[in-house]
Amino acid sequence: FIAFYVLLPFLAPVLMKAGGVKPANWIYRAYSVVCHELAFRSWFLFGEQAIYPREAAEIDNVIPYSVATGLDDDDLWSAREFIGNEVIGYKVALCERDVAIYGGLLLFGVGFAIAGRRIKPIHWIVWIILGLIPIGLDGLSQLLSQPPMELIPYRESTPLLRSISGFLFGLTTAWFGYPYVEDTMRENRKILEEKYQRLKSISHPMPETSTTIS
Repeated sequence: FIAFYVLLPFLAPVLMKAGGVKPANWIYRAYSVVCHELAFRSWFLFGEQAIYPREAAEIDNVIPYSVATGLDDDDLWSAREFIGNEVIGYKVALCERDVAIYGGLLLFGVGFAIAGRRIKPIHWIVWIILGLIPIGLDGLSQLLSQPPMELIPYRESTPLLRSISGFLFGLTTAWFGYPYVEDTMRENRKILEEKYQRLKSISHPMPETSTTIS
């Protein structure tokens, strides 16, 4: 399910490139419910660059979003609706941070399965330090610095920071949670198997054996 969820958004730009505008738009609309899909915080395929960040991100040797598209950096609705074109490419239907989060969940899930679901969970403190704090600092500082908040000096995160913090959050969340879920499911399976065996013995009792004394 995670693989399907994180890979389907990459199909949208592929469909746009192939001329499948209608099914591509279905994907963009479906994911717009769970993701902001801002073009300046999304990956692009089949164009001049993989990213078109805001100028405020201060990334060298990259054409910024406003220059590439002619759109205003502060017009969030236009950034959300903008899909791309033949020149700059077409955006993935999940933002950079979400791709990293679900990519981390997927990577650990695959490793967990290969390891026979025997990997032990990390300590909750490790999860907080490596998973929650980086994504919290990066995302929250950006949120509080921009309209309508503007509580701290303006800051725009970069694709690299979004990807690192998102991946760490996804990976550590899976590492913390999946083993506990597996332990719970294993216990439930054991209980169900025991109940099944009891019901089976009641439904099909062992035949009585008789002995002959000579």
